[in-house]
Amino acid sequence: MISIVVPAHNESSVIARTLRQWVGNPASDQIRVVVVCNGCSDDTANVARRFGPAVNVVESNIARKTHALNLGDQIADVFPRIYVDADILITVDAILALASRLDEGGVLAVAPTADINLAGCSWLVRKYFGIRSRLPSSREGIGGSGVYALSEAGRKRFGQFPDITADDTFVRLQFRPEERETLPRVRSMVFAPRTLLQLIAVRTRAYRGTFELARRFPELRVNKGPANGRALIALFKEPRLWAGLLIYCGVNIAARCKATLGSRLGAHRWQRDDTSRAVLSDSIK
Repeated sequence: MISIVVPAHNESSVIARTLRQWVGNPASDQIRVVVVCNGCSDDTANVARRFGPAVNVVESNIARKTHALNLGDQIADVFPRIYVDADILITVDAILALASRLDEGGVLAVAPTADINLAGCSWLVRKYFGIRSRLPSSREGIGGSGVYALSEAGRKRFGQFPDITADDTFVRLQFRPEERETLPRVRSMVFAPRTLLQLIAVRTRAYRGTFELARRFPELRVNKGPANGRALIALFKEPRLWAGLLIYCGVNIAARCKATLGSRLGAHRWQRDDTSRAVLSDSIK
């Protein structure tokens, strides 16, 4: 059996498409799904309940992802355990492949490779992701794919999820590079922000999460993978990439500055992108 935990905050526009990938599939009898609706003011819970007993729906008044993950852990009682963001698409076959890799042993955490859906995105956003796709970080599934899977031994590496922004990065850094794996042939679909402003907002949240982890859990830095620096510098040797590089660097500089300023001022507004959810509603049938 496989447990899937799905934290969901106001995801009524996308949760059905996520769950439809698994429920009703011939292999779905191997999967137990827990959807944790946290602080929802929309119809997320009712939409999830329409899938019947195959989906266990839990509701909490606390709008916090890590709280939802901890609630899901209390209910999910089998391993491997797979954590999936509510706006991500991943097939049941991909879920089974992640579980199979953990069952083989040798690693404690696995993730799919992200396919970035750029439908409806601006030219600027497309250029940004064109550069990102050439960097080492784009090949890191835990933190880039919206999905990560842990064996029972892997989940024992830490207790409850702490109240942090970057739960996926926190999980990745629990494991040495040789203990975690991104599977190239197993894919999840991630929906990019449509606009440059939303992209900057999402990147600001990512930097804030990185700063928070460095401050609260500095010992985890030893498990970081390869950095982007050298690969990014090497790309400047290709003039045809200069426009994309200018956009990529500009977005990250702006986001880093905003995250730094927000940290100093104690401002921690949740940076959620709703434009990518609109792409999902419009383009995935």
